[in-house]
Amino acid sequence: MDGWDGETMRAVARVGEGATPEEAFDIASAGAWLAFDDGVRNRDDPPWLWARSPEEPERPARTLLDRLRGRAGSGAVPPAAPPVPDAPAIALCHPDGRVREAALDAVRTAPELRPLLVVRCADWVAPVREKARALLAGLPGDALFPLAELILRLSRRARGDFARTLLEGALREGPAAEVLALTAHPDRATYRLAYRIAVERGLLTPMELAATAATCGDVALQDLCAEAAVRPGATPDPDAAVLDRLLAARAPRVRAAGVTALRRAGRHGDAEPFLVDRSGVVRACARYVLRQGGGDPLPVYRALCAEPAAHPAAAAGLGECGDRATDAGTLWALLGHPLPSVRVHAISGLRALDVVERERLTPLLDDPSPAVVRAATRALLPDAAGIPEHLLRERSAADRPRAVRVAADRLLRAAGLQRRPAPGYR
Repeated sequence: MDGWDGETMRAVARVGEGATPEEAFDIASAGAWLAFDDGVRNRDDPPWLWARSPEEPERPARTLLDRLRGRAGSGAVPPAAPPVPDAPAIALCHPDGRVREAALDAVRTAPELRPLLVVRCADWVAPVREKARALLAGLPGDALFPLAELILRLSRRARGDFARTLLEGALREGPAAEVLALTAHPDRATYRLAYRIAVERGLLTPMELAATAATCGDVALQDLCAEAAVRPGATPDPDAAVLDRLLAARAPRVRAAGVTALRRAGRHGDAEPFLVDRSGVVRACARYVLRQGGGDPLPVYRALCAEPAAHPAAAAGLGECGDRATDAGTLWALLGHPLPSVRVHAISGLRALDVVERERLTPLLDDPSPAVVRAATRALLPDAAGIPEHLLRERSAADRPRAVRVAADRLLRAAGLQRRPAPGYR
């Protein structure tokens, strides 16, 4: 229930008829509370919501407001009329700011309504907002932890920073167990904040940080935890087990952090195997560490390119640090290697050396390996206008392999010869 839809309206109606929010929708969902708030404010004028008396149609909110304030207004509902349902959750979302402000008192004795208190902290009406903030600030810090996802979602709004500031303060001063529990929260913004505070407070060991960096799929968390695991000052020297955990990670940015930390650990030579890592970032870090230890990666690359089958990425590394006059010939020769991975990295090396020649690379658009075709296409895009149009049109034919058709289409568009993908290129 993360939007104003039929499900939201049914929940609003149920609460208006006397059901508790827990009975009407998933109260563990921040999106459900926001949808409920929006649903009440946008609901069409039903009697149970507005409590309008027949005698006073021009004052839709007065009866409910007076009821919340404990007195009868000048236009109160006659005794014979049905009473206004006791639904503080509805009142807390009411379109009339006076009703919302008065309804905030109900939160003092109804902790289950605290999510709506958080919503009202970002209210567009100043008196409502100020009263809600005073009530929220008076809660113990640990009361904010179950509301973390909602607080962070509301922090994206123009007036949503107040509750977030309270939450961050509570996380910095609260029990470590509560902070660590939020690191397992399914909401991305919530677990990211919890991890950031945990790192600031030193609640996680370097090995725990390394394990998180190596196993999580969140790029921001990978960077945070990998850097924290090997940060100077966290330990006198990076622990060998911590480094090995990072170096074995699947994510390139995590391996890069581990390789870079080899320098501080004095293990410069251990960076050499990463000269041929499949990631260019990791290869660059390995070259830096090796040079810091007095080594030279270029002879290593040249030796490995003599037998590239064992280390295909050596061809890319050679292009990244090699010499045009000396090493370009080696890379051009590797374009004929039987292994597609070697041909792909050779193209990358030629691009890094800035020695791409259109006429010599165009034939690779017909390579049997889709990966090679894609690599050749990327290399040819800057000079696509120089490729004869008829060659690209031929490769757009329906009987050509899909990778070839896609490549021809990309190059035609780069050359300004085609606006849309050619029919049948998929």
